[in-house]
Amino acid sequence: MNPENSDTSAAASGLLVAIGGAEDKTSEAIILRRVLSLAPENNKTVGVITTASGIPDEAFDGYEEAFTRIGAAATCHIRIREREDADNAEQVDAIRRCGVIFFSGGDQMRLTTTLGASQALQAVREEWQTGTVVAGTSAGATCMSSTMIYGGASVDSLHKGCVRMTAGLGFAQGMILDSHFLERGRFTRLMEVGATNPEYLGVGLGEDAAVIIRDSTLLEAVGPGHVIIVDSSNIAGSNVADIVNDEPVAVENLIMHALTSGYGYRVDTRQVIHPAEMESEITNLHAEGSRENSRTSSASGA
Repeated sequence: MNPENSDTSAAASGLLVAIGGAEDKTSEAIILRRVLSLAPENNKTVGVITTASGIPDEAFDGYEEAFTRIGAAATCHIRIREREDADNAEQVDAIRRCGVIFFSGGDQMRLTTTLGASQALQAVREEWQTGTVVAGTSAGATCMSSTMIYGGASVDSLHKGCVRMTAGLGFAQGMILDSHFLERGRFTRLMEVGATNPEYLGVGLGEDAAVIIRDSTLLEAVGPGHVIIVDSSNIAGSNVADIVNDEPVAVENLIMHALTSGYGYRVDTRQVIHPAEMESEITNLHAEGSRENSRTSSASGA
């Protein structure tokens, strides 16, 4: 097991980094550098899970070169292609040796159907609880939420039933992540999701953009691209319950925010956090987690 993450904001549920895809690997690699910086100080080994990719070896080669260049102690290929691979002891042991677990892009359904209920996924979850950073790009980011998008037209998905969703890997609670968000015009996907599921926060990740997710509560934008927040919690109304599939959806009072690097967002209070306030927000979140842990320990001992 890894020791507590050196980022003092790491709560009991660890740190996530969700990337919108097409992140820079060959130049400054801002996002990948940030991912590596969040790993425990004594474990800068990166494990790349290429399950989602149709070209796993090529995908790994790109990340091995990038992470090696920016200072990873080692980069290992966790090559899980079939369900039997996901229960292989060598793959599970490799996961447990890493300070960063990185899910590559590809097809998120490959990830959930191959890793679901496996020893490999259980190992990722357990190591994440103790300080390992879990990061992913494109499909590897989309799969992080409890409910994930796996299909739906980019051009106009604001029709009932057009966005297809299923269970994700469950690392991020209370939100639905979508990748390649601006570049593929996916605004209407999260608008349709918001109309049908107002409780979920929509997080649209642009290319070469990422969010650090702390305790499913505090988001921090990273990278040159945009992170779009789609907040449906205060919608005034929608016709979605009164129409049949494929008919156009009407929705009132949907709120959107565009975040750039350094900006944050509190999921629980639905507030944008300015860069100058982020450090104190991270400290406050850590304090909240410590108080909650103390209450839980006291209750357990009673």
